[in-house]
Amino acid sequence: MNNEIFALSVTAASIALLHTIAGPDHYLPFIVMSKARNWSNLKTILITTVCGIGHVGSSIVIGTIGIVFGLSVARMQFFEGYRGNVAAWLFIIFGLVYFGWGLWRGLKNKAHHHHHHLHQDGSIHKHEHDHIQTKEHAHTHPEEPKVNVTPWILFTIFILGPCEPLIPLLMLPAARQNSSGVIVVATVFSIITIFTMVSLVVLSLLGLKMLPMKFLVRYMHAIAGFTIFICGMGIEFLGL
Repeated sequence: MNNEIFALSVTAASIALLHTIAGPDHYLPFIVMSKARNWSNLKTILITTVCGIGHVGSSIVIGTIGIVFGLSVARMQFFEGYRGNVAAWLFIIFGLVYFGWGLWRGLKNKAHHHHHHLHQDGSIHKHEHDHIQTKEHAHTHPEEPKVNVTPWILFTIFILGPCEPLIPLLMLPAARQNSSGVIVVATVFSIITIFTMVSLVVLSLLGLKMLPMKFLVRYMHAIAGFTIFICGMGIEFLGL
C-alpha cells in the first residue's frame, strides 16, 4: 500500500466514523426497535450488521457503476441525494405508522381491575395488572402467529439510504486507475461504518438496561415509532 492510498484510507476511516456518529438514523432505529420487540443482543447485532452492509453496499455498487461508465461525481451525488430523500420519507412513513399502531396497542392494554385467578385448590383471588406479557406475569394466553417484517423494512430503507461521503473517496483512486486502491478505500469505509453502528447500538442498549424503564413498557412501540419518525424528519429537513 503506497502512502497515498494509506492516507486516503485513514481519511475514509475518519469520515466513516464521523458520518455514522453524526447520523442518528444509523443507530437509533435499531436501539428502539430492539427494546420494543425484545430482540436478543445477538439478533440486534445481526440485524444492524446486515442493514449496515446494505447501506454501504448500495453506495459501493452505484459508485462502481459510475466509475465504469465514467459518470461525474456531481451526477452520482445528485442520484445519492435523491435516494436519501426516498429513504427519509420511508423513515417518516414507517415511523408514523408504527407510532400509531404502538399508541393504539398501549392504550388497548390498560390495567384490568379485579382480574380473577382460579387456583387448583378452588380458591379465587383477584388483582390488578397490565395486560402485557412480561416475565413477572406468568398468565398464559393462546399463542398468536407472528410475522416479523420489521427487520426487512429497516433493511430496505437502509439499502435506499446513501453513504454520500463514500462516492468522492472512491473517485480519487479510480481517476488514477488504481483498482486496488478503490477496493481498499471501500473496505475500510465499510468496516468502520458497520463497526461504529454496531458499537453505538450495543453500548446504548447496555446503558438503557441500567435505567428504570418498566413504566415505559406499555408504550415502547409508540416510542420506537416516534423516534424513527424524528430520524426521518431530521434527514429530510435538517440534512442529518
